Amino acid sequence: MSNPKLPVMYQRPRPVLAEQDANTSLVSSGDFGFAAKTNSVPVIATEFTLLCKFFPILFADAEFPQPVALLGLRDEENLFVNTDSQWETDIYVPAYVRRYPFIFLEDKERGEFVLCLDEASPALVKDDSNPLFKDGKPTELADRALEFCRQFQAQHAATAEFVKALVENDLLVENRADITMLNGTKLSLNGFKVIDEARFNALPEEEFLRWRGRGWLHLAYCHFISISNWAGLIERVAKR
Repeated sequence: MSNPKLPVMYQRPRPVLAEQDANTSLVSSGDFGFAAKTNSVPVIATEFTLLCKFFPILFADAEFPQPVALLGLRDEENLFVNTDSQWETDIYVPAYVRRYPFIFLEDKERGEFVLCLDEASPALVKDDSNPLFKDGKPTELADRALEFCRQFQAQHAATAEFVKALVENDLLVENRADITMLNGTKLSLNGFKVIDEARFNALPEEEFLRWRGRGWLHLAYCHFISISNWAGLIERVAKR
């Protein structure tokens, strides 16, 4: 299974295998150190309602834009993981982060997605305290991981339909954020796109109704609301 470009946060992903993982357990420590140097993560449509309360929802500037939650203003900075490697209290944890150390990766030779884990994760240990397999069969833990990844992948595909509609209607525009921090330091962020509100408001009535039927209007509004969270990120930087 080839995977030339590693997904964000993952270092050594490989398939979960009954024989190889017969003595592999997952330790639930609440340690988010693995995400401490990640300043954005991919997000899915079903979580936009929660995301927009805490993070700017942007679209990565790529051939096919990917919606992401912005977690920090500088490279290798996550403003929501504290010095104790804990996620900040009462802040929503994106599904992409909660999924770790598991992930679905495509096996192109077999034409299907397979459940994988990140061997680099310190949460994976060699004992039988919370095993992935017992007597050669997947435990409830492994089944839950598989189902979570399966649902995430399905929602990822549904989110791609929304992004496709944005692209087809030429609603995404390149954006740049020039930020002056509270101490006077200046930062510039680029490489992302946002929905052009004027173009969105000018959608033809027939297309607008189609979007309403698909639930995409809500996603666009969540994006617009989320932009106000830039100020919160600036405040978090000042407190560090």
